[in-house]
Amino acid sequence: MTIALGRPGVDGLSGTVGVLREWQYEGAPMQLHPGDLGWFWRFGPDVTAEAVRTWSRDGNILAVGLLDGPDLLRLTIVPDAHRDEELARQLVKDVSRTEHGVFGEGKAYVEAPMAALVQELLAEDGWDVDEPWTPLRRDLAEPVEDPGVRIEVIGPEQAHVRAAVQRASFDSSTFTDERWHAMASGELYADARCLVAYDDRGDAVAAVTVWSAGRGKPGLLEPMGVARDHRGRGHGRAITVAAAAALQELGSSSAIVCTPSSNVGAVATYRSAGFEPRPEVRDRRRDA
Repeated sequence: MTIALGRPGVDGLSGTVGVLREWQYEGAPMQLHPGDLGWFWRFGPDVTAEAVRTWSRDGNILAVGLLDGPDLLRLTIVPDAHRDEELARQLVKDVSRTEHGVFGEGKAYVEAPMAALVQELLAEDGWDVDEPWTPLRRDLAEPVEDPGVRIEVIGPEQAHVRAAVQRASFDSSTFTDERWHAMASGELYADARCLVAYDDRGDAVAAVTVWSAGRGKPGLLEPMGVARDHRGRGHGRAITVAAAAALQELGSSSAIVCTPSSNVGAVATYRSAGFEPRPEVRDRRRDA
């Protein structure tokens, strides 16, 4: 059967998310998570639907991709098709040829499970490896310790607080109250929580959003940040521990996160919160 590249549209997002949930399991490679779509939903359902790509055979979705910007496709594949040659060759064709509607001209990046055949075929097609990222994981079988600071679960009335901490944590952030409300109105946020940590003076100093993929499945931290004027005081560890506890309450089997390996401070923060690093992963890069 022919493998078809498609766009789910707003009406098809729910089904695509359901498939993506099914593909999450303990021991899975670092891959696209429902929470990645949930965080992207801050731009609204129409923009999110426009950014999603699916590859299907005989009506069954085999791969899902999120265009996290015009030059980055975050791609994952149904677990039993990681070495499916027909699928891998179609994926390479679709991301390499501009007329197929995934990328335009110029530099592009593909994130895909490291052991998938598409990684090898992209290399054969001239795609180089990009900078390494470090996935980290914390098992949630045991109780999570107290974070040691005041933590609040953010609701609609505190959206401005969550948005302000995000902007204070990331120089290029465009997160606003309106985007928080757009994200929280999406179906994925039913299994998510936004947390803010406060210091002894009552200042909001760190924030995180956590996303469950369902009971017994890995949950994701995306994103976590500490306000630039409050770094180096243990707030990153505290909010990360709180994130693990929130995911445990949501029924997640583990908490996962991924950060650039060059960000040694972030790696150290996650490790201090009980997360263990896993083998590095790399995107594939096509230079202009």
